[in-house]
Amino acid sequence: MVALVTPFRDGQVDEKSLRELVEWQITSGTDVLTPCGTTGESATLSHEEHDRVIRIVVEQAKRRVKVLAGAGSNATDEAVRLTKEAKKSGADGVLSITPYYNKPTQEGLYQHFKAIAASTDIPIILYNVPGRTSVNMLPETVARCAKIDNIVGIKEASGNLVQVLEILKECGSNFDVISGEDALNFPIMACGGTGSISVTANIVPHEMAAMCDSFFAGDHEKARGLHEKLLPLHEAMFFETNPIPVKTALSLMGKCSAEMRLPLCPMGETNLGRLKKVLKEHKIL
Repeated sequence: MVALVTPFRDGQVDEKSLRELVEWQITSGTDVLTPCGTTGESATLSHEEHDRVIRIVVEQAKRRVKVLAGAGSNATDEAVRLTKEAKKSGADGVLSITPYYNKPTQEGLYQHFKAIAASTDIPIILYNVPGRTSVNMLPETVARCAKIDNIVGIKEASGNLVQVLEILKECGSNFDVISGEDALNFPIMACGGTGSISVTANIVPHEMAAMCDSFFAGDHEKARGLHEKLLPLHEAMFFETNPIPVKTALSLMGKCSAEMRLPLCPMGETNLGRLKKVLKEHKIL
């Protein structure tokens, strides 16, 4: 799955580039498109832009692949609205982040997701990324949420493999645990994870698809080799705050503008040089 960027041009959503990125992802073997997440700069999209980006991706995908739409918020009512709108737009499921800044308790997290799930029947993937939100959803809370029918999985980006193992143990085989940290894609899948929502897939979708396909075809040795080959790219995508490096890389590749919205800003010269070096070594440039 790709954590899709949102291309901008002259301050507006660049629909042409977005549609072209969707086509490239689909023809490269990506299984699921995930617009309007962190990598898609959802925090700086207006409500109207957020809804429109999802509609564009759904329309361009034409049911050839699934669309898992970002629909999270730190206000439960707003997350409910985004979730309902994503379903109306034709998304197959939603990705719902833990509320950021508020720092809710574990009970508050459970009640937040329970309220969202009660408002709709669309499948919901939870998203735990404590480095962004300042709150970590514990395995026992995930297990409580997993008992709700339409909460079907979690994107785990805590970076804690022990926590991933505990979630897998607590939630069972009918609950998808998905890697949210590219450097841990192979280890998480080896532990029982069911895939990856990847930043790096924005620039090497074919290679990311090949790694996942090899793993689930049972060729773990090939998958591990591909994962190890991709590690320098995974690291490079976080030389600065995501999505600064990945959007810069896509611009260097001629796929879209490097334009971002403040408070994100252009990549610093030192890290830009480091990024170019990795892209050249990987024969992307």
